[in-house]
Formats: sequence, structure tokens, C-alpha cells
Amino acid sequence: MLDFDLAGIYQVETRVLNQAVQRNIRRFPDDFMFQLTKREWENISSQFVMTSRLKRPKSARPFAFTEHGVTMASTVLKSDVAIDASILVVRAFIAIRNLVLNPPVNEVKELQNEVKELKYYVESVFEDYNDINEDTRIQLELINESLAELQAKKKALEKPRNPIGF
Repeated sequence: MLDFDLAGIYQVETRVLNQAVQRNIRRFPDDFMFQLTKREWENISSQFVMTSRLKRPKSARPFAFTEHGVTMASTVLKSDVAIDASILVVRAFIAIRNLVLNPPVNEVKELQNEVKELKYYVESVFEDYNDINEDTRIQLELINESLAELQAKKKALEKPRNPIGF
């Protein structure tokens, strides 16, 4: 993302963004930010239809930010939007860490496995005595069918929803 686009997103002037970056240059290694070459800038600027975005001299080449640089820029800017973005990034990392440490449990699948184990155990005990009755088998089959229905309902509820916004 180019510096003037990023400045627009964070609602600061491009020069303010670039000054903040220069004051904190150690936070922006080459894989976070780099300056376009003269040739790259000429190729890009020739493709812009709207010249209002190019309020910089042709000799002033913009900086390009990677996704890490965009995130880092939000930490060195003082605009409300940049502060909010920085907070959201931190919260996203916390949510990802929590998901990794505490993965969601598929309770229906877990119950189904436990019932299956129980079924095998019960059947093996009754087979030993050759005394398993038809009612027990029917009940175990009904339990398995109910679990399968619950799992199907859960899958239907977990269908991805259409995204809202952009």
C-alpha cells in the first residue's frame, strides 16, 4: 500500500505519516516498508486516472508498506483512526492466540464417540453372555440416530453467512 493511500485510511496527511515513519525508522525494516524506485513510480503514476491523488512532485517517490508495515504505521500515528486500528490489531492477535490455545470442541462429535465406545463395551459384555436383547440394540441405534440428527442440525447452523459491508 502506498504512503498516500495509507495516510488517507488513517486520516492524516501524507507528510505526517512519512514524518512519523522517519522518526521511528527502526520499526520499519525492509520487509515492512520500502521506497519505490524511480521507474516503479513512473509506471504507477502513469496508470493513475485521477491526478488529484498525485499531489507530490514527480521526483518524490512514495513509500510502499507491506501488511506488517501498515500495522506498524498505526502504532506510530496519533490519529484516532490509527489508534483504533492498532487496538483492533492487538485484539485480533489475542483472539487468534486464544483460538490456538483453546480450540473449539465439537461436543456432538465427542458425545457420539463416547456413545459409540459405550455401545461397543455394552455389546461386548452382552455378547460374552450371549444375552443382548433386541430392546437394548434398538435403544442404542436410536441414540446414534439422535446424535447424527444433532450433528446435521449443527452443521446447518454453522453455514457461513454472507458478509456484511466490504
